[in-house]
Amino acid sequence: MTTPPALLIAGHGTRDEAGAEAFRDFVRELGRRHPELPVAGGFIELSPPPLGDAVAELVERGVRRFAAVPLMLVSAGHAKGDIPAALAREKERHPGITYTYGRPLGPHPGLLRVLERRLAEAVDPAWDPAEVTVLLVGRGSTDPDANAEVFKAARLLWEGRGYAGVETAFVSLAEPDVPGGLERCVRLGARRVVVLPYFLFTGILPDRVRHQTEEWAAAHPETDVRSADVIGPEPELLDLVWERYEEAVGGDLRMNCDSCVYRIALPGFEDKVGLPQQPHFHPDDDGDHPHGHHHGHGHAHSHAH
Repeated sequence: MTTPPALLIAGHGTRDEAGAEAFRDFVRELGRRHPELPVAGGFIELSPPPLGDAVAELVERGVRRFAAVPLMLVSAGHAKGDIPAALAREKERHPGITYTYGRPLGPHPGLLRVLERRLAEAVDPAWDPAEVTVLLVGRGSTDPDANAEVFKAARLLWEGRGYAGVETAFVSLAEPDVPGGLERCVRLGARRVVVLPYFLFTGILPDRVRHQTEEWAAAHPETDVRSADVIGPEPELLDLVWERYEEAVGGDLRMNCDSCVYRIALPGFEDKVGLPQQPHFHPDDDGDHPHGHHHGHGHAHSHAH
């Protein structure tokens, strides 16, 4: 029987040590769940271990084939460009390895179930869902397709669950920001709002979402505002990463190319089509920019599905 390909988890990275440790714990738990194959994980920036170290660890364990799964909710520049670029570098560094690349995680029914639980934990049990407006807050991207995926998750969360509505905001790089999203909820008639971070683990950006929510709520006492927790290392997330691994190994990949800014000339983004990818630094994770409006890097992406 042939040995199954190893599993490599690719994370974004964060300067928040608790968030980085949550990722490392998650990788260890996946390894415990699947002793039949080597499991390793690394980050593309900001925190150890780097993705290259995780690949080297697998190679030292005799791995020649692996499937890489991005531990990311949306397919933005990191999943579309940075990780493939990093993996291409590792292939040059370790001749003889082969890999397949999985797709990002959301929106998936398992994740929607976790988000629903996070909402239930945050609200007063006596509240009628029909009186609750949810504000789903994503990371935010310069990639319109990635931002659109957060709106898709919001719509799927709204369907069939009885909430007054599910609105969308972003913590950096895209509008509306968190205060703007809360204002929008109020203009739509909301009296009770739950701010739900669309993030896997704790970190600088989810902390910023909570802080901005608390600031806004203190200035608007007439609106009952609650903060929900991040998704976290739930069983559904472990199952979903394994599902993405099996897809990648089986070759059953269905990437979204219809609105991909690196393939399609979207209005205002025409210059991005077909550009080569350079790994880059994401300024909003370094803690220096409290409002996340300083975005200095230029994306240059090569985009192959």
